[in-house]
Amino acid sequence: MDDLKPAIVSPPLKLTATKHWQARLELGFARRDARSYLAHRLHHGPLVVQKSLHPEGEDICHAVVVHPPGGVAGGDALHLQVQVGEGARALLTTPGAGKWYKANGTKATQTLTFQLAAGSGLEWLPQENILFDAAEVGFSAEIALAADATLAAWDIVCLGRQAQQEIWQSGFYQLNQRITRNGRLIWNERARMQADDLVKTSRVGLGGAAVFGTFLVCAGAVPAEVLQACREIVLSDAKVGITALPEVLCIRYIGNASQQARQYFEHCWQILRPWYYQKDAIRPRIWNT
Repeated sequence: MDDLKPAIVSPPLKLTATKHWQARLELGFARRDARSYLAHRLHHGPLVVQKSLHPEGEDICHAVVVHPPGGVAGGDALHLQVQVGEGARALLTTPGAGKWYKANGTKATQTLTFQLAAGSGLEWLPQENILFDAAEVGFSAEIALAADATLAAWDIVCLGRQAQQEIWQSGFYQLNQRITRNGRLIWNERARMQADDLVKTSRVGLGGAAVFGTFLVCAGAVPAEVLQACREIVLSDAKVGITALPEVLCIRYIGNASQQARQYFEHCWQILRPWYYQKDAIRPRIWNT
């Protein structure tokens, strides 16, 4: 009988690789006669738009951008690419707050690439982004406008989960945002903030506030009466500021309530939209759910 050799038993495999979502959504809007419509849609990974709507008539196409997992983990990357064709108008929003989880040593990113053709318009009005404690997040946006294209875009950031009274004690926030018109730079904003940076508590920074936001409108010089109407909105328990540049209107919010920030920006939007679109502001239906 042959000598029996002892069996070789391999140790159990350790799964060290972590799956990160690399999600990409491409949207293209076009205009036919008086109707703006979603002409192109392509997605890879969990970033989709389920349906386009026309709640305020044919002129403006609404779409809701959905991230089905509900939250973004460290290492995940979301890329939204939008092209708005000549004369078309689109409004994009999200169904709920963006949740950015603990990084586990890996940065999560969101990249926006918008291209607006002649006579077109895009409103990017998402709900707030919540940075969980230890989140490491990079937001970037590259927006190219034709000579007479119109952009209205806001973003709201909440440091920590307010409902759980969580404080953002570690991690970082990074922003890189560029807007060009006919290839000429009209807005360039860069920021990087560590959770323990002095800017969080400084009076010339956030002053201890947990929520901050920016609302940009690129539609040329703002009429004086429209600008004054926005400046007359006063919040007793938050800081707001409005800067009117020749080609960009910048509205800032610093406070402690994401809902208040949204309401403030929406109030400004109701004043501004009849100027830049010649249409009243119609709330997206998803905001009512």
